[in-house]
Formats: sequence, structure tokens, C-alpha cells
Amino acid sequence: MAEWNDGSTAALALITDRDGSDPAAQLARAAELLDEVKRGLRGPTLRLYRPRPTMAFGQRDTRLPGFEDARAAALSRGFAPVVRKAGGRAAAYHEGTLIVDHIEPAREAMVGHRHRFEVFGELYAGALRTLGLDARVGEIAGEYCPGEYSVHGVPGERSTAAAPVKLVGTAQRVVAGAWLFSSVFVVSDAGPVRGVLTDVYRALALPFDPTTAGAADDLVPGLTVDDVEAALLAMYRERGALA
Repeated sequence: MAEWNDGSTAALALITDRDGSDPAAQLARAAELLDEVKRGLRGPTLRLYRPRPTMAFGQRDTRLPGFEDARAAALSRGFAPVVRKAGGRAAAYHEGTLIVDHIEPAREAMVGHRHRFEVFGELYAGALRTLGLDARVGEIAGEYCPGEYSVHGVPGERSTAAAPVKLVGTAQRVVAGAWLFSSVFVVSDAGPVRGVLTDVYRALALPFDPTTAGAADDLVPGLTVDDVEAALLAMYRERGALA
């Protein structure tokens, strides 16, 4: 079985959610699934969905003096502001992104917490490399919602980006008996994401370099969310991890 299993031998049940629910409902659904896995009402679960425009603030963002201005800036750009329980700083996503929620039961969910960031970063970068991206794990200077195990892409001959761009942001939520590893893949139409992040980070008075906010199709023109979803599912199937 897969490297992340923490002793579990059950395969992942796949949920492909395309109901267009509002951002708050999508976050609530992730929490519901985590609780169901924790209580043994469902087994390991992999959920993929394509969100409406969302500005997901971290808990720390809400305590900054500029939070209300940042929230208003997100709304003015058409991005619904929500506050998530997992993750660090503000992150933006829309229909050109794919969100992956991987949920597993675990007796000692905090054990392996850091290792999961390493494992998923490498696995997801590897899946993107099958699509022709030069995807690597590691934080790039000035990125939004900075993380040691973010996945970024390096420009090549076909790229429209001039510098490395963040492609995947990862976050984790751990509760007694289960964990949720959530990842946002930015695939296409980076302009709106870059614009709203610029306004929000300015309001929060947080460092941010707009050139780090890009999408997979800036590096390999023509890539779609369908392409990335197929590559991810292929990766999971190759590891015998899907039911």
C-alpha cells in the first residue's frame, strides 16, 4: 500500500465533487468527512473538487489589523472570503484550480505529521512532472501562504512565466483518530488569483511577490484541470491506493 497509510490497509474511496457548492459549504463538507473517518463511519477517502472563487484565510490572518480590509478586497474581486481550520496564510482559488482532500484514520494522527508533508509534496510534484512540468518541492521567496513543502514549477522553453511559480499549496488538519491533507493545484487562469492575492496581502501587510502566483498552464500551455485530475488519479492507482 501507499507511503502515507500509517498502518491502514484499506483503499481510498473516491469522491469527485462537482456540485458547485458555495465555498463555506465545501469547507464544511471536508470537516464532515474528517469527522466521519474519525468516528469509523467511513474509511479512507479521497475527495477532488473544483471550487468557486474563494479566498481562504488562515486563522492567524483573522487576528491582523487589516483583516476586514482584506476581506473586503476579496469580495470586491469576486472571491468569497472563508476562514479555514487547516493551513497557514491566505490562499486563493477558483474554477481553474483543483482541490484534493486526502483523509485517513490513524490511531496516533500526529505521528508522521511532518513526514506527510514531505511524502505528498514529492508525490504530487511527480504527478505534475508526468504532464511535462518541471515541478519541484520547496518554498520560493515571496510566495503566498508560504510553506517548506509547497510545490513550484520552473519555467522552460514553452513557458510564459519568467520565474518559478507556486503550483500546489498543502495544508493539514489533525484530530484524534484521523487526519486531513488538503492541497490546492492551480492549473489555469492565474490572473484573477494573482490580482486578489496582491490586494489581500497588501491589506494584511504581509510580504508577497505577485510573480510567484502562477498556474500550471503558464509553464505548459494548454494544460487543463482535467489533465491534472487524470494524472493524480493515475498516480494513486499505480500505488494500489484507490478502491
